[in-house]
Amino acid sequence: MANSGSPDRSLVVAANNQNVEIFSLVWLDQNVESQYIRNTENKLRPNINLIKKFADVKKCQQYVEDLSSSDRVVMIVSGVLGQQIVPSIHKLEQVISIYVYCMNKERNKRWSKYFTKSVINEVDGLVSRIRADRQIQRNLDEPFSHNLFNVNCGNGTSTSGINGKFIFSQVLIDCILRIKSKEEDKKELITCCKQYYAGNCMEMNHLDEFEKNYSPDKVLWWYSRESFFYNVLNRALRNENIHIIFLFREFICDIYHQLKKYQVKTPITTYRCQLMSSDELKTLNASVGNFISVNSFFSSSASAKEARSFIHTFFIRDNLEPVLFEITADPNVATNKPFADISIFSEFNGEYEVVFMLGSIFRLNSVRRSSDHKLWVIQMTLCSEDTHGLKEVFLHIKKQYSEEDVNLETCAKLLWKLGKFNLAELYYKRFLEMFPPNDPLVGKIYENLCELASQTGDYDKSIHLHKKCIEFEKLNRLGSSINGHNASHHIHEFMRRKIIFYHEKAILKT
Repeated sequence: MANSGSPDRSLVVAANNQNVEIFSLVWLDQNVESQYIRNTENKLRPNINLIKKFADVKKCQQYVEDLSSSDRVVMIVSGVLGQQIVPSIHKLEQVISIYVYCMNKERNKRWSKYFTKSVINEVDGLVSRIRADRQIQRNLDEPFSHNLFNVNCGNGTSTSGINGKFIFSQVLIDCILRIKSKEEDKKELITCCKQYYAGNCMEMNHLDEFEKNYSPDKVLWWYSRESFFYNVLNRALRNENIHIIFLFREFICDIYHQLKKYQVKTPITTYRCQLMSSDELKTLNASVGNFISVNSFFSSSASAKEARSFIHTFFIRDNLEPVLFEITADPNVATNKPFADISIFSEFNGEYEVVFMLGSIFRLNSVRRSSDHKLWVIQMTLCSEDTHGLKEVFLHIKKQYSEEDVNLETCAKLLWKLGKFNLAELYYKRFLEMFPPNDPLVGKIYENLCELASQTGDYDKSIHLHKKCIEFEKLNRLGSSINGHNASHHIHEFMRRKIIFYHEKAILKT
């Protein structure tokens, strides 16, 4: 069988094609291959790894428009080409800042005054400004990834209703914390990161250091550090890249245990500033009284003034609203998901940072305008699994996924239910690799793979896998539902489905 340590290229981000971080940089200039731009690119890459360069306005605009709204793009444009593209893209949610790099600063200020951006005519000033803004963007402009649980939505334990994503996210986190990681997972993660960061000397040094010196007690230091660890993990969590999340599961477990070790002992109120789209804000406003779970580690500050300071140092785009989260947390009530002050691990001096565990659940108490009308205030309270309205849900989860059942097969089934068929197949195959060829579970896994292929319309694969089930049964002489008669019946059924599938496909083409 294939080595599970080798990356699956269709699932793990390839080195030069996609971004494994939230932030990227797009540079539009007619002289984009000039030496001075290459030199500037090298100076910027330690801060933003993925840099895409364009000399053509249409191609650049198409690339930016095709990005997900959860991506965050910093743009550098020349004065001439910037005048053509900026009016079309400056309101896109994914475009967080635009720097007009030009020789004639005054002339370009005239056309650009109608759009929010910086006009800069000196390379070092450009690099310094982007570096400074990058730290603010990390705190302020990352997407707020979450799931809502509506207590008035009928059967709260249903996995197919509006609360399904909330339930699945909690089951997924439970799987991550309970499935033992393997050394091959760490090797695969590092290999993928090295492919992506090839040529980035700073990150390659970080990866070498991580590979040689990582230990569980240092995980919060790695998390708070500006490096691949935070950037890749954060993007995977917020974009729900489940395969990357599973490769990180050893380190997610380490973060969980360190947060428990340094758990805040007394009730606190913390704050977090965020930019949020008007639509997101409306959804939260309509969800007051319900529950919200965050899909990432949730950082906050003990000082409302400090949290708000980010808003005052960064321009706000027209389509976004500044939001201040006000979070009340009592460690004596909310015992399931730890939260801790990690400032002793931070490389940013004087930063009091309280981090809430991945998957923390909050009750949404209110959404209102601040007294000075400069931002929205969202008040939340950290909840326990035993909170009224949630207790039934978690009893249901624990009943479905008991201690002895949680393994890679559990994850495969979960992914299957979520409709992530490629990932479900991958985890069934990884589960298969854990057993000797004659283990009784091997036949069952082949059956599941067979049914999965059938459900996705890949009937050739389904028939092939069904034949493998039969071969397995014959070789191991096991009494099973798969006997000769059933095998023949199933194959005929697959063939019937296959004929219908291709017939319908042909009709659609005509």
